[in-house]
Formats: sequence, structure tokens, C-alpha cells
Amino acid sequence: MTTLDQSKLETLLHQMVGDMGAAAVAPLVVLGDRLGFYRALAAHGPMTTEALADKTDTTERYVREWCSAQAGFGYIDYDGASGQFSMNPEQQAVFADADSPTCMTGGYYAIAAMSIDEPKITHVFKTGEGMGWGEHCNCLFCGTEKFFRPGYKANLVTEWLPSLDGVVDRLQKGGKVADVGCGHGASTLVMAEAFPQSEFIGFDFHDASIECANERAKDAGLNNVRFEVATAKHYPGNEYDLVAFFDCLHDMGDPVGAAAHTLGALKPDGTMMLVEPFANDNLEDNLNPVGRMYYAFSTMICTPASISQEVGLALGAQAGPKRLENVVREGGFTKFRQAAATPFNLILEVRP
Repeated sequence: MTTLDQSKLETLLHQMVGDMGAAAVAPLVVLGDRLGFYRALAAHGPMTTEALADKTDTTERYVREWCSAQAGFGYIDYDGASGQFSMNPEQQAVFADADSPTCMTGGYYAIAAMSIDEPKITHVFKTGEGMGWGEHCNCLFCGTEKFFRPGYKANLVTEWLPSLDGVVDRLQKGGKVADVGCGHGASTLVMAEAFPQSEFIGFDFHDASIECANERAKDAGLNNVRFEVATAKHYPGNEYDLVAFFDCLHDMGDPVGAAAHTLGALKPDGTMMLVEPFANDNLEDNLNPVGRMYYAFSTMICTPASISQEVGLALGAQAGPKRLENVVREGGFTKFRQAAATPFNLILEVRP
């Protein structure tokens, strides 16, 4: 019988307790966002649980338990003398302000969806089948948008597009842009609002997402953007100045084919922009908090999505720059460079 190293065992158990708590809090964060608890605390706190329940039209006894759990995680603050809960500015930036670049609530929606869909993923592990985005719980779609939109709003116009050679100048004068795999259109709408002289077309193969994106465009009152159902290998149009793929190329079954189609759709001096989850090229260099989060999402969402489609290359969410470069070069591109990066994203410039 193997003798256990008690020190290592205690360290692992300590980690597991923390990880179990982190998993258990995910649905509570979704609850707090949907019921408006974070926003109410940010706007009106400090508050008793009675006041918070009254403000959000919920039941105090449930609110009291939720607040206790959130205070335990450090997501909100508790003052024992007054019996009131509150949120400091940093907590508000992460949980209460949907436009904050550090808003993280969307990730918890995606985690909730992963838990709901676990039986389906267990099935495909056994059969080798894939599972497309449209087969997932609906909260995955809203969670993905909630998670990525703050970063797009904070960085896309101010940092990422300026890091690409000559792209901003084209868009200011009036360019033609395709946003492939646009989902609900968060990235497309950010660009369309910033560059009213340019034309933006968002493409996605998921009908419901395109319907949602067109509603978002209508609500925003933007007349230089539209959304259409199309795959990454067959979206229409040519002479694009910019074709962008935001956090989606690794989900595609045939990313090489998507790159080849994009090469034909671009102007000879156009640019393909890849925004991909941050990753290093070697597994050992991705064994960190960001990498483990993306590997988890990739196991449950990204890899099954790719396998569900044609070639099923299954790059995964931690493909890394070298593998991505090989993909676009196989698609016919000759120039590739990392233009910028954040803790969560790589911004890659690809040119003919």
C-alpha cells in the first residue's frame, strides 16, 4: 500500500476546499446579477438584508443567506456593528458595473451552463462525437457575451485596432469590415459605433445569435452595421479591408479553411485580425490561473464545438501563437505577428 505524504495531502485538500467553494459560488453570482443584488448594493449600500430584499422585491431570508455567502467569499463587505452589507469600489467594478473592463459576472453564467450540460459532455467523451454551440444551455450565450464585452469595450478601439498597421486610418476614412463568428455582435457594435464611416457585417452560423445581434443593432440606432447567418468558410463579400475573428477561430472545425476563405475575401493589402484566448505555446507554461480556466472552458465548450464540425481540428482555447500561425499559413497567409496582448487575450495581425 502506498504511503501518503501527509503534507502534500493536506495541501491538496486545502486547495480542493477552495476550489469547491469557487464552484459552489458560481450559481450565487448568477443569482446576484439576475436579481440585481450587486447593483442595489452598489447604488444604495450599506444596507441591511431587509432593505436589500425590499429594494429588489425578493425574500429577506434568502437574501440574508446569499449575503452571508458573498461576504464569506469577499465579494461584498459586512459590518458586524451595524449589521449592514456593502460593496467597495473594487467589488463594484468586478460585479456591479456591466461596462467595467474588469466585470467578471459573465464567466459565472458560462460556468453554470457547463454544469447544466455536463451529462451531454460525458456522453461525447464516450462516443467521440462533438457538441455544437447551439446545443448548449442558453445561458452560455449570454454569459460569453457578458464575459468578453467589457474587454472589447475597453480595449478594441483604444488599443487593439491601433496596434494593427494602418487599420484605424482605413476605418476612419471608410472601410469594409467582416466580423466572423460574431455571436451576439458585441465586438461588431463596438467597432461600428466608433467608425461611422465604415461598413460592418457580422457573420455567425447560429441563427438565434444573429437574430439577437440584429436586435442589438436596431436598439443602438446604428445604420452602418448588419448581421447575417453564414459560416466562416462561406460568408459572402470581398474586398474587405479587415476581417476579424474574436475568440472563435479555435472553436471552428476547419480553421484552415476559414483562413483560406478570408484570404480570398480580403483586399490584397487587407488585414485579418485574430483575437484569441491568451496562451503560451507549451502546456507547462499555461499551468496558471488563466490557463486552467481556459482549459476548463475548452474541455466543456470549445473542443466539442470544433469536433462537431466537418474537419474537427479541435485547436482548443489554449492553442498558442505557433499553432495559430501554422493554421493561417496553411490557409495561404504569409505574414503573422502578435500585435498586442492582455491577461486574457492575444491580438494577432495576419496579412497576405
